[in-house]
Amino acid sequence: MAPAIRGGTAAKLLLAVAVFLAILLMPTPEGLSANGQRALAVMLLAVILWATEAIPVPVAGVGGVVLLVLIGAVPELGPALYGFSQPVAYFLIGILTLGLAVQHSGLAERLATWLMRGAQGSPRLLYVQMLFSFAALTFALPSASTRGAIMVHVYEQVLDRWNIPKEHPLYKATMMAMGSLNRLGSTALLAGGITPVVASGLLGDFSWTQWFVLMSVPFYANLIVGGAAVFLFYRSGFRLGDEAANAAVALDRISPVEMRAAGIVAITALLWFTDFAHGLHPAVPAMIAMCLILLPRVGILTWSEFERNLGWSNFFIIATSLSLSHALVTTGAAAWFSQTLVGGVSQLASSPMLVLLLLCVCFAMLRFILPNIAGYLALVIPVTMAAAESLGLDPLVCGMAAVVVGDSVVYYSAGGTASVFIFQRANISNPEIFRFAVTMTVIATAILLLGVIPYWGLVGHPLVP
Repeated sequence: MAPAIRGGTAAKLLLAVAVFLAILLMPTPEGLSANGQRALAVMLLAVILWATEAIPVPVAGVGGVVLLVLIGAVPELGPALYGFSQPVAYFLIGILTLGLAVQHSGLAERLATWLMRGAQGSPRLLYVQMLFSFAALTFALPSASTRGAIMVHVYEQVLDRWNIPKEHPLYKATMMAMGSLNRLGSTALLAGGITPVVASGLLGDFSWTQWFVLMSVPFYANLIVGGAAVFLFYRSGFRLGDEAANAAVALDRISPVEMRAAGIVAITALLWFTDFAHGLHPAVPAMIAMCLILLPRVGILTWSEFERNLGWSNFFIIATSLSLSHALVTTGAAAWFSQTLVGGVSQLASSPMLVLLLLCVCFAMLRFILPNIAGYLALVIPVTMAAAESLGLDPLVCGMAAVVVGDSVVYYSAGGTASVFIFQRANISNPEIFRFAVTMTVIATAILLLGVIPYWGLVGHPLVP
């Protein structure tokens, strides 16, 4: 068995290196700078290593950052470490600490007991509750990363009480849905995090109501159909014996440490939800929460518990993916790649729906190489809207389509803040993630073409003006 594993790993490494060298050594395409070609080669190398897990995902990310400097894609080390200076990496640390405190205090176990009572021993009902919470909790906790950091501990407690191991299909279904579908509840709201804020700024001015009317239909539809797809992938795990129904569900009196944890969560959520008034970056409330959690006497965790249990690999995965994405942007590689893909559909201007279908394929390819959603949106939306105008299509509709397709899919564990720590904790492999991502790409595209485009036309935004 071991030689086969080693052989498989060698083949994955060979594929990654072959693609890297092919891109690096080929003649530089017209419109692409030499630095852009090098950055694109490094990014594709990292993406293949992430997707195949030939080496540990954090190691692949750090190796990519080092390569940016060694082959001259960036002029010095500072730009290569861009991701380590970004607030989102420290936002991740803050929300992971918050989730750890909820677990350590016993509050996660209390919430899990409450969920078990509601589920009445039925894994199907528990699963439906979770999918509903992705949308419902967005109004209180807009950030999908925040919800995920808290919910993962709660559902781990439920599954542990039901004696479900990490290898069980029910465990994988729960965590796959949380890592891949949770984000969909956020983007349906204008205040739902980075994606709607960045996208709305690029698409034009939107009120909260306008955004909800236009985006709730595609994202809630993707959530429902995607949830059904996860169920079908792991349907064997939704059959449990009497041990789940008979699991103890007694609730003890709430403890002082649970009350402190609940208070810190409430304060943090209030700061996130009122950012329109104070203007603080979401990372600031997360870091405030981390400080409160680690304060002696007042807090919940000791520093040694924080160091030991946080899961630092998540920090390196996010920071390095941001660095690689930034290198694509600053060298012009991402803009060249985007314009090349989108420009290739101009010959089909006489068939609007076919043009949109091919644009969706382009969106998926770009999202695959741009794990940072803000970088994806900043590049794809302006190019798509300009191309749509020249093709006689509504630029706003095509720009919104780029948001729907791009934000409905996570291709590998490094593909988003809201998913990386969940996939890492659940030991879900990148090939499993990729398999479901391809399914979600098809689902999101089909829903967009068959349902959302006609709906947008009914509310005043037809594909062809």
